[in-house]
Amino acid sequence: MSLSRRQVSSAALAAVPLALAVAGTAQAAPGRRPRTLYIAGDSTAARKYADAAPETGWGMALPFFLRRDLDVANHAVNGRSSKSFVDEGRLEAILSAIRPGDFLLIQFAHNDEKTADPSRYTEPWSTYQQYLRLYVDGARARGARPVLATAVERRRFDADGVAVPSHGEYPAAMRALARREQVALLDIQALSLALWQELGAEETKKYFNWTPAEQDNTHFNPPGAIAVARLVARELLRTRVLAPRDVRRLDEDIPESWITWPEATA
Repeated sequence: MSLSRRQVSSAALAAVPLALAVAGTAQAAPGRRPRTLYIAGDSTAARKYADAAPETGWGMALPFFLRRDLDVANHAVNGRSSKSFVDEGRLEAILSAIRPGDFLLIQFAHNDEKTADPSRYTEPWSTYQQYLRLYVDGARARGARPVLATAVERRRFDADGVAVPSHGEYPAAMRALARREQVALLDIQALSLALWQELGAEETKKYFNWTPAEQDNTHFNPPGAIAVARLVARELLRTRVLAPRDVRRLDEDIPESWITWPEATA
């Protein structure tokens, strides 16, 4: 499949309402514009509303680890892939708002993997990388910094209690693209898999939106969202996307009560 990069700015892309969560009150030094970190992603990162509680996207917890002069604009939406996010005009909405000095954090794979759905499916080594390039090139063209994040892992263990990766070739394809395009990479897939292994099959149930009746091994509750957001913040620091002055509380406990679910708007 051959994609035109003008696809992102095509007038044919429908304008769609976005669930935009901006956390933190900017308190930048005089003359310095507050920076914004935009998130493009799926349900694992997205803002959740009261009717979905206690399901929690890690993007809801990320502001707890960032200084108050770095806002988070969470555009992640349930069920989207790198392809459908573009096709619905959601990337264009970000690119119309993003400014020099801002960041665009990109995490997709969960829905790109759905081979039976042509509206979302991408192939790891071709169309997935091509769509990711639209995000990278779009951010750079506007003076913002793109950041790729491999998809957070699902809760999946084998009979021996070993945490099993679930994203196939998608993380490797993103890593290869990041090297080729010299984009900062947050390897959340590898880090979350290691964390789930450390916690074990039973303990990880406390991090996912998991109940005996509804065994959700993909989406997080507040502890899980906080844990993954901490991984993201640490990676932003490790890769020098952010400086030490930009982050906080990396080794502190974050109360679950800090997570709130607003009422959905009509």
